[in-house]
Amino acid sequence: MCRVDTPRSSTDDDSRNDERKRVPSQSDRVHTFSLDRCELGVATAATQIEGGHAPTNWHRWAEQPGRIKDGSGPWRANDHWNRVAEDQALLRELNVQHYRMGLEWARVEPKPGEFDEAAIEHYRNELGALVDAGIKPLVTLHHFNNPVWFEDAGGFLHRESTGVLQRYVQRMVGALGDLCDEWITINEPNIYATHAYYFGLWPPGERSLKTLTHVYTNLAAAHIDAYRLIHELQPDARVGVAQHLRVFRPRIAWHPGHWASAQMMEWLFQRVITKAMCKGRFLAPLRQPPGVHPGIYYDFHGINYYSRSTVSRLADGVGTDVAINDLGWEIYPKGLIEVGRWLHETHPGPLYVTENGTANSDDGFRSRFIHEQLAEIAASDLPIERYYHWSFIDNWEWLEGESARFGLIRLDYETQQRTMRESGRFFSEIAANRGVTEEMYQRYVAHQTYSRNAAVR
Repeated sequence: MCRVDTPRSSTDDDSRNDERKRVPSQSDRVHTFSLDRCELGVATAATQIEGGHAPTNWHRWAEQPGRIKDGSGPWRANDHWNRVAEDQALLRELNVQHYRMGLEWARVEPKPGEFDEAAIEHYRNELGALVDAGIKPLVTLHHFNNPVWFEDAGGFLHRESTGVLQRYVQRMVGALGDLCDEWITINEPNIYATHAYYFGLWPPGERSLKTLTHVYTNLAAAHIDAYRLIHELQPDARVGVAQHLRVFRPRIAWHPGHWASAQMMEWLFQRVITKAMCKGRFLAPLRQPPGVHPGIYYDFHGINYYSRSTVSRLADGVGTDVAINDLGWEIYPKGLIEVGRWLHETHPGPLYVTENGTANSDDGFRSRFIHEQLAEIAASDLPIERYYHWSFIDNWEWLEGESARFGLIRLDYETQQRTMRESGRFFSEIAANRGVTEEMYQRYVAHQTYSRNAAVR
């Protein structure tokens, strides 16, 4: 996951925010609910948890001084590559039915066209153990992670990049397809493209609107090509994109400039790329690429939802006196249903919440956050079939490094010790009970409160 915002400092798990104040919420109104139609899972990404020195764009980026907030890099992370069995035991403790995991492209194809059979076998073993445990995998093929050879060749700047991605997709689906039949081709294409090619915050650090539109176009074309290819290899597969969606609202509702800015940001950030990827229709400022025709290129929609943006100009912002997490992001549970309804009405189909979670180092409000999000899903008539909490375990959080804590499982990076948080126990009980009882609410949620911000940002 990721989002552009000015970060707030995280605190240790043992500390508490004395300034935290009570925020009325959905979970104050609805204590108990059942999840009859929505199954639960958790999510991770390969670069963020595996550790080691895979030759990726992010490993190289993190080696450059000043790029990562705390100076850390993905080479430590969770050491998951060597601790798969330990982490899968924790997955079983969480009682989840689903696990979204990623593949490290640079591990399986360290040189162009040369595949590492030992790395592929590692992923086969990981998927096989999940299946044996009764946990259904959802595999992400691209989650911000490029091999350095692909990055140095221009990455998704060029239309030819789609063919390179297809070679990788064909090899991995062919190798793993007997263990997995659900795939996310590309995670958060809008976040990847804007951060890397417009804001210059991610590798390769470019700042160009023209370049951004090229990357948007090629990412959408790559997804469409991958969608077709996967269905050739697995006719019954379910294939989709994990779209980062958020609510955009004008800071002053009646201010024409604020309203126009909110509409423009929503159009450029998510509506254009969603239309291109789902329907193969490339609207302005994109151009229809040769060989890509309108159609239906999804079997489900992945929704990564975290927050709401308050807009007064073409920049992300947070409202005044709202509930916030450790990174200063607004906590707005209704937004999950708002973006889900827009997506379903414009592109009807099954919905998976492929990421949803919050940065909360001391775990002081994560259970409340989870309760609010799931209460909104339970009350909704949308076809939300899955909810994957982000994240399963604390992980290396891109520009935030090791400083942002999203996990149901606490990680001590120095010792690699894993500890189930109270929110993890709560999530485990929800998964086992398919809902929340009054006793669960009183034990895990009733005492929890949010922080609020006080100033316009």
